[in-house]
Amino acid sequence: MKQIYYIFLSLHIFACFFQLLNAQELLLEISAEKEISASLLDSIQFNKTHENYLSIERESKTLSYKLQKLGYLSSRLISVKKENASLYKSVYFLGEQVSTIKIYYSDSEISKSQIEKVITNTQDTYFEIPFSRTEKILQQLNALQTKQGDPFAKLKLIKFNIDGSKLSAQLSTTSGKKRIIDSITIKGYEQFPKSFIKYYAGIKKGETFEKELVLNQSDAINSLGFAITTRPPEVLFRKNATIVYLYLQKRNFNTFDGILGFATNEETNNLEFNGYLNLELNNNLNFGEKLILNYKADGDDQRNFRVKTVLPYIGGTPFGVALELKIFRRDSTFSSSEQHIKSTYQLKPSTTTYLGYKANSSSNLLDNQTLTTTIPDFESSFITGGIGYQDLQRSLLFPIKSQINLEAEFGNRTTSDIKDNQIKFTNTISHIFNLNNRNSVYLKNETSILFSERFFTNELYRFGGINSIRGFNENSIEASLFSILNTEYRYLLNTETYIHSIIDIGYFENEVLEQKEKLYSFGIGLGLQTAAGLLKFNIANGIIDNQAFKFANTKIHLSLTSRF
Repeated sequence: MKQIYYIFLSLHIFACFFQLLNAQELLLEISAEKEISASLLDSIQFNKTHENYLSIERESKTLSYKLQKLGYLSSRLISVKKENASLYKSVYFLGEQVSTIKIYYSDSEISKSQIEKVITNTQDTYFEIPFSRTEKILQQLNALQTKQGDPFAKLKLIKFNIDGSKLSAQLSTTSGKKRIIDSITIKGYEQFPKSFIKYYAGIKKGETFEKELVLNQSDAINSLGFAITTRPPEVLFRKNATIVYLYLQKRNFNTFDGILGFATNEETNNLEFNGYLNLELNNNLNFGEKLILNYKADGDDQRNFRVKTVLPYIGGTPFGVALELKIFRRDSTFSSSEQHIKSTYQLKPSTTTYLGYKANSSSNLLDNQTLTTTIPDFESSFITGGIGYQDLQRSLLFPIKSQINLEAEFGNRTTSDIKDNQIKFTNTISHIFNLNNRNSVYLKNETSILFSERFFTNELYRFGGINSIRGFNENSIEASLFSILNTEYRYLLNTETYIHSIIDIGYFENEVLEQKEKLYSFGIGLGLQTAAGLLKFNIANGIIDNQAFKFANTKIHLSLTSRF
């Protein structure tokens, strides 16, 4: 019996193999009662090669549907003929093409102002559009209806009238009950700060239900870092209530990045720290609060210390408070401190504005201060105001697509002999141009300018390094005005790894030294989302205008941000 079984199995395998050897592609051509133009062929884009007759039949029926969407309303498939062993021909009747459609509407069902958001040339009782765009435009109009709080609104065309190539129809709307959000229920992370739902994600109890807004809330919440959405939101429509369910999970979003060392100063015998420390604590009290601590020192030249705390949505209002302290010391030359308090207000989910007060003070540390007139003791105070905007996208590595921060400061600086009025402007603008799923271009501009009658070294801006213009030492450049353009061409290797180019261009002015320079930086970089955190590795060479390229000027910028 086994021998017979193996014989039949061998014969079956041989038959399958023989069938594969004799398999051939079938070709499909189409024709009609009149010549089919090249532009029409490009529009319908049908598959010409098929494996079998069933595939040809399905494609022929699909083509009939495509022709009707292009305005050939009378078109139909007449036959599918076999021309020879490998060629089939589908024959169609096209008829006359309808190029436009005139749609009449009633202002009581849909207003002219709503239609004008989609159609520019709208008349009081009708609008005319290309027939091929009918489906898309009706979808857009329906989306406007649902945005007004009617998720069950429907649009359809009735009373069709065709006269040769002219088509007209009546727009009919079916409305449901306008829906208002009655309650918002959070599942999974019940202690999530509710104010972020209301002001940051923009979903508010008592306001009109908008399907698109509720669906997009996941992008806003995921960008916070300390929470993620575990599943899409759901809405329960009861007879007299609309309940929104959000499914969230808390994430630990504290970050740490740093290396610290210490040594004894041989001249002063004091203990000095060197290295850097970046610590950020987020939402540990389930309030959405933030505490930032930065320390950076190289042991010789300069030391930076910064601490900042942010308390958002105090008392469940759109108002928040931010406090910040900065201390900078340049070897034994001078030290400066800055205190900043500001009140923030969330205008809308994507936009925040603030108003605050900033106080600065600086002291000359040199023994002989008469030789350093550009580094005097001074105190200054400013009224500050600013606005910030950000647009989010669904990306693990690049969650912020666009960002704009504008800040202005108005105040004065007082030295021992004179008071000067001063104005400061700062802007940071960035945007990601997504070319496709893997390729993107990142642009960022940062510009700061100080207006004053006199300028001192210990009040100038300091820039340079991985977060500024790459290829230069951290905060090694002093300026009364600077502007930097950072550019990156990014290529995603996978969802957690990307490589990018570095081309940075900068310009700065130092009024103290009467210096004006152009800066350039070129290099490559790598970003990698690891289990420990986000690792950034950049190699860049910084060049000052009119200076020769030196390989020794190449800088390596390494950053690893760990989460805990």
